[in-house]
Amino acid sequence: QVQLVESGGGLVQAGDSLRLSCAVSGRTVVNYAMGWFRQAPGKEREFVAGTSWDGSRTYYADSVKGRFTISRDNAKNTVYLQMNNLKPEDTAVYYCAADRTPRNTSPSGNGDWGQGTQVTVSS
Repeated sequence: QVQLVESGGGLVQAGDSLRLSCAVSGRTVVNYAMGWFRQAPGKEREFVAGTSWDGSRTYYADSVKGRFTISRDNAKNTVYLQMNNLKPEDTAVYYCAADRTPRNTSPSGNGDWGQGTQVTVSS
């Protein structure tokens, strides 16, 4: 059974940092693109950050560039999202996703998903 479990969310103040983790079990993330997405109340789910299958390329939404960093540890089957200088508009449920098609250069959003972790940033 494939499981993606996000952790590290919480309630923080503007300017604070959080590090999200996504631990994957039941399948490997080696050779698969990974991504972080988020959904704020009343809004559609949006792409936040992604990494290519080999980790050589990373991608970010304009709204988080320079503040968020995605990384992966294939040995731990885990992907991370370091979030610095958080803003109230970053408040959302954050989801990680693992592609099912191998060797994509960027995450497609078509694959396995976690249940999400809540991030709330107060002003």
